[in-house]
Parts: sequence; C-alpha cells; structure tokens
Amino acid sequence: MSFHSVEKIGGTSMSNYAAVRDNIILGPERGAVRYNRIFVVSAYGGVTNQLLEHKKTGQPGVYELFSRGVSEAGWRDALSALKQELLGINGDLFTDELALQEANAFVLERLEDAERCLTDLGRLCQHGHFALDAHLHTVREMLASIGEAHSAWNMAKLLQQDGVNACFVDLTGWRSAQHMSLDQRIEAAFKDLDLNSQLPIATGYAHSDQGLMSTFDRGYSEMTFSRIAVLTGAREAVIHKEFHLSSADPRLVGEANAVPIGRTNYDVADQLANLGMEAIHPKAAKGLRKHSIPLRVKNTFEPEHTGTLITSDYVSESPRVEIIAGCRGVYAIEVFDQDMAGNIDRYDQEILATIKRFNGYIVSKDINANTITHYLSTNLKTVKRIRAALEERFGDAEINQKKIAIVSAIGSDMQVPGMLAQTVAALAERNISVLAMHQSMRQVDMQFIVDEDDYADAIKALHGQLVEVHDHGRAICLAC
Repeated sequence: MSFHSVEKIGGTSMSNYAAVRDNIILGPERGAVRYNRIFVVSAYGGVTNQLLEHKKTGQPGVYELFSRGVSEAGWRDALSALKQELLGINGDLFTDELALQEANAFVLERLEDAERCLTDLGRLCQHGHFALDAHLHTVREMLASIGEAHSAWNMAKLLQQDGVNACFVDLTGWRSAQHMSLDQRIEAAFKDLDLNSQLPIATGYAHSDQGLMSTFDRGYSEMTFSRIAVLTGAREAVIHKEFHLSSADPRLVGEANAVPIGRTNYDVADQLANLGMEAIHPKAAKGLRKHSIPLRVKNTFEPEHTGTLITSDYVSESPRVEIIAGCRGVYAIEVFDQDMAGNIDRYDQEILATIKRFNGYIVSKDINANTITHYLSTNLKTVKRIRAALEERFGDAEINQKKIAIVSAIGSDMQVPGMLAQTVAALAERNISVLAMHQSMRQVDMQFIVDEDDYADAIKALHGQLVEVHDHGRAICLAC
C-alpha cells in the first residue's frame, strides 16, 4: 500500500509562496516537513495568459501574436514584457543575491531558447515549402511549458533555502532528444526518487509524443497531476486552490452564505467540469476514479479545514442539493425543421459534425420531434461560423441563436419529490423566466436555461431555496 499523496497547487496559490510553504508544505501544525508527497505546480497567476492568450478575455499573448504571423514586432514585444514580469516575480521571491542570479539565469535561458525557436521558425516558414500552421501546436506546448518550469524551479529552490529537501522535477522535455509517451516520461522522472526523504516539485506541463494540449489545452496540468497519482499509486490526490469547492460562488451569494461541500462524488465533479468550473477535467478524473484514488480539494488559505473529498462511491445520507453552479456567455443554436420528424438521428449527426468541425463545446442540448437545440460554450465568432454552415446544409430549416446562461442544481442524490417544482417556483418569485430545463432520470442535476441577465439572480434564488434553508455549519458534509 502506498502512503504518499500527489498534490497540485494552482497558479493563484503559487503566487503566494509564504502561504504555500506555511499552509501546505509545513501544514497547520508548522512542525517538521511532511515528506511522502509529490507536488505538481501551475505557473504563477497570469503568466500562462501572457504566454498564450488570456483565458477569459482572449487578449493575445506571445503565442497568439506569433500564430497570426502579421508582425514579428508584436510577439517580440509581448515576449519582452513577459521577461520583465518573470524577472519581477523572481525579484520579489529571492532576497539572496546569488539565488536570484540562479533563478534569473534559469528562466532567461528558457525564454531565449524560445525566442530563437520562434525566429528560426518564422524564417523557415517564409519558404513556400513550409506552412506555419503545421508547427503551431508544438509552439503552443513549448511556450506553455515555460510558465510551469519557472514556478517549479523557483519553488524547489526556495524550499531548499528554507531547509526542505525539495527537488525540481522537469517534465517539460526541454532540449530532450528523446520523444516518449506521457506515462514513460513520468515513470522515468520518478523512478529513482526517495519519497521518504525528498519532496519532488514537478512541472504541471509534461511533454509527450502525442501532446497534452491537443486534448486538454489549458487543462494540461490536471492530466499531468492525475497520471502521476495513478502511475505512482498515490493514496490520495489533492488540489490546493485559493477557494473552497463551495455550495455556490461566494461572490454571488455572499461569503456568509456559501459553505464548503465537504463530501461528494466523481459524478458531481463531472457535472461541474461540464459547466466550466475548475474542479478537475473529466478525462483527468477518469484515471483517479478507475484506480479508486480519492480527490481532495482544499483551500490554501484555510489549511485547518479538511476541504472537499471526492470519491467514487459517496452518496449523501439524505437527498439534497450540494452545489448551485452555472455558466454565462453560452450560445443556444436552435435548428427547427418540420422535415426533421422521423429523421432526428440524421439531423443530429450532421449538426454534431458541424459543431465538432469548428471546435464548439457542447454544454447541453434539447431535442423534440422537429427541433434540436445545442447550448455551446464558445465565442460569437465560432457560433456565427457554425450557424452559417448549418444554414448552408439545411436550407429549409429555421435556425436561431441566442445568448443565454445555464444555472444548475447538483447533488449526489436529489431524488426528492417536488424539488423541481420548488426550484421553478423560486425562480418565478424573482420574475425569472425559464427558457428551457432538464432533469435526467438519474437525478444528480437540474439545469435551467435563463436569460444571461438573470444569471446572478437565478444563482441566488436557487441557493437561497435549496441550500441556505439548511444549517450546514462548516460543510454540507464534513470530510474526514
């Protein structure tokens, strides 16, 4: 039986080294360092946005500017700004001049290597036989890796200065002549480490011959974290974030009203991931679930709280809602055609193929006799492309789009008669119109499609009716 844990630290938490050291590495008791743990770290908050593009606003970073191929000055300026940002982070972290020089030398070498690669690739692709698009996937992975290498190297060095036998585990494959699978890279990196006396600090990005970002894009660190846990036979997987996995967003319902979930299962985690909440990617959770590795989500800044424990077999002792979640900025694409009746399967296959072609992400869908509606989490530009393709394919169909929000009540067991009616009534009391709704036979979630402007009020209404009426204390179900 393994006794070690694999623990991932998010970017916002990483930006506060003192909190990471005191609350995670040393723990609430501030005693001796607890070994038998592997840490997988994200880049410092905001760094990956500068390397690639802003995750929420789409503001271009180095990668996006390079991929456009319009002006070499654009990506060079962005890289120069990034360099100053990373050196500034180092300056804030390292008080010892020699250690600061080492930290700067490490990250500058990576940045200069990347700049040379981009310059050479740009020149190469000026020749008619080479297309830039064929290399962009590799460029994206190379740039993404710099952020995690920077934060992991720094953390290992800082911990060493603080008396911890930490070691930097570089999974980025930087300058590696050998291409290997993700599993092979992880196994090679950890095979000679003694977890009883060493504290590995591994990069959240791991290079593989297949590439992580083609499947997970910005969620690549979750897959690295998951595979390390599985391949090393971890006792538990832990994610340290700047907030609890709570019954709702405290910014919407108020910090006094939101409560940590405490216990739930991987089914609920899948529903949250589908809505875009940062619990864990379903494909990353799959390995943990199949190997019966529990996942714990903890708040970095409240270390004494046991957080939320996610397991395969948990079901709440009594039926209840555990979390109110949702997403806004979703587009509904509705295809109505009376010729669809009796041919739903053909229409559905072709609509799905079109959405896939443009990389639209499906959050939910509706089907009746002559109408199929998909709810997509994507940008307006992609929606317009999808709609144009559908109008070309189904010339006689009536195709509409609308920007909406999805609000969902989720729980490991919600089989309570009348809960759906109670929930709709709570929305009606706030004069919120329900545009569509879903409840599966398994009764682990209820989804309500509402106008985007009603999103915040809908979250508050459902949380007030389904969660706040119960006195849950420190957690809905306190984890051990």
